[in-house]
Amino acid sequence: MNRQSHIILVTGGQRSGKSENAERLALDLSPTPVYIATCTPMDEEMERRVEIHRKRREGQGWTTIEAPDLDSVPPLPGATVLIDSATMLASNSFFAHREDDNAALAHLSAAFDAFTSRSDGATIIVVTDEIGLGGVSSNALARRFTDLLGLFNRYLAEMASDVYFSVSGIPVKIK
Repeated sequence: MNRQSHIILVTGGQRSGKSENAERLALDLSPTPVYIATCTPMDEEMERRVEIHRKRREGQGWTTIEAPDLDSVPPLPGATVLIDSATMLASNSFFAHREDDNAALAHLSAAFDAFTSRSDGATIIVVTDEIGLGGVSSNALARRFTDLLGLFNRYLAEMASDVYFSVSGIPVKIK
């Protein structure tokens, strides 16, 4: 029997508390959630950020899968899954598709659909950055990435039954 996955989107600005809010939600739903870490650190500062996330999850029952793309994640039927983050998935796809935002978006949507399909009955919590609230960048590459992430976020929000916007550490339900 195929049961549809339950999708929850948690968005917000940088350092808004979205990851912590999503982690608490996952632990409220399951004593053994799965954390899909999508970031491949490219410098020391990013490695420090990743280490903060790792330490926060220590000893709490998490299983971590490091995957820069959802294509490589095994089926997780019935699991509580936290994907952190859609922003990094979008960045990874953007550069894997040689900065072709249309190809990256098509890949992201198809990979997300395939992952949710092979993870029957899972609760999938997705963390993403809301980067479109600021001004328009003068850099064409940054504008294309902002557009890509904005469109992917809209896609995820449409798929989600619940959407939370993190503001100063406070999750505000918007859907």
